[in-house]
Amino acid sequence: MTPLRRRPRRRSAPAVLTAVLAAVLPAAVATAAAPRPAAATVPPPPAGWSLVWSDDFDGPAGARPAPENWIIDTGHGYPGGPPNWGTGEIQNYTADPANVSLDGGGNLRITPLRSASGEWTSARIETRRADFKPADGRVLRIEGRIRMPDVTGEQALGYWPAFWALGAPYRGNYQNWPSIGEFDVMENVNGINSVWGVLHCGVNPGGPCNEPNGIGASRACPGTSCQAGMHTYRFEWDRSVTPDQLRWYVDGQQFHSVGQNQLDAATWSNMTGHGGYFLLLNVAMGGAFPNGVAGRATPTAATVPGRPMLVDYVAVWQSGGPQEPPPGGVDARSTIQAESRQAQSGTRLETTTDSGGGQNVSHISDGDWLRYDGVDFGSAPATQFRARVASGAASGISGRVQVRLGSPTGQVVGEFSVADTGGWQSWRTVPANISPVTGRHTVYVTFSSGQPADFVNLNWMTFAG
Repeated sequence: MTPLRRRPRRRSAPAVLTAVLAAVLPAAVATAAAPRPAAATVPPPPAGWSLVWSDDFDGPAGARPAPENWIIDTGHGYPGGPPNWGTGEIQNYTADPANVSLDGGGNLRITPLRSASGEWTSARIETRRADFKPADGRVLRIEGRIRMPDVTGEQALGYWPAFWALGAPYRGNYQNWPSIGEFDVMENVNGINSVWGVLHCGVNPGGPCNEPNGIGASRACPGTSCQAGMHTYRFEWDRSVTPDQLRWYVDGQQFHSVGQNQLDAATWSNMTGHGGYFLLLNVAMGGAFPNGVAGRATPTAATVPGRPMLVDYVAVWQSGGPQEPPPGGVDARSTIQAESRQAQSGTRLETTTDSGGGQNVSHISDGDWLRYDGVDFGSAPATQFRARVASGAASGISGRVQVRLGSPTGQVVGEFSVADTGGWQSWRTVPANISPVTGRHTVYVTFSSGQPADFVNLNWMTFAG
């Protein structure tokens, strides 16, 4: 039988001690248990975002988390997976409400307990959904409002709360970590006033993510300590910029990022090319991370049981919902920003270096299109179309930028050709004549080329008489 490979997903002592020193001193003195923080509902989506999925953990005290949303993991590992969940943690995960249940005040409680015989139990849950992934050109935001277990100092040794995401292909395989990717949105050990955000990827040991340590960063929680109050922990996967970017936040303050350009193409593809991620919440006891930080085995005789992690909500949002045209329509003779499209096919967004800043539409190739609703040409015919374009296409690669009305396959009323302009951010304004247009229309900008390669970026367009 092929031996099981361990899945150590946390950093060892040498990689974390330097980061811990600045955070450990404020948390060295144990604090008394504080009253339960007031619960909050899931915030409404920010402007320009839409809710993908959420759970606010409302329900009667003692109830388990909603079974339609969550799977409760039990035991010391997945069937056929690495022992001790691949991390060396010692607790037995259970579905006992004493370990995992709603508190009746809008929070989920995950509570580590120690039996009279010395056995530690706790809980770990994971979302049934395993398809959390941003659409092309969008940003995915994974967020939780969480209070870490309210315990510090010697009494906290071994506590390891976490909020994280694993690549969907891990389910049923359990031997393909870390290539399928892991995003640790929030980790904490030993009651230290610090949040860690970590990316795991590639191969173990070593590889581009320096496994089993991962690529991580940490900082103290703003204001109240991580243990003394609720804080909001957020991870963003940004596919609206080039290169793609991963970002970590606590209470809206960014403290870590990893860019696609920091990893080789195969590693990035293995981590992002599958169907998406599932989310997890757990409180482990002992294991490689808390042991490495403490410099000894944890938990110890001084570790106290019964201090829960409280989770107020978990939510997933996505940016870039269709933008509504102004009620009066869009003046065809104004500067129409390319990214203000109401629909698109095949394109992406990226930050532009063109004058005025903002974003441009990128990665445009044959068959792609953009739709703009309510474009008002007025009663005086527009006879010209101008567009701000850039191209870093290879020699011999070119294509046509076309204007159509009403449909992406409608009659072309005007077009121009474009090839390499000197780079994907080397902008020039190109004019073209169009058939006279009056009135209000849905405008499609379509792109046609004899090759499959990207051939143009678009920043803005306008029409004239």
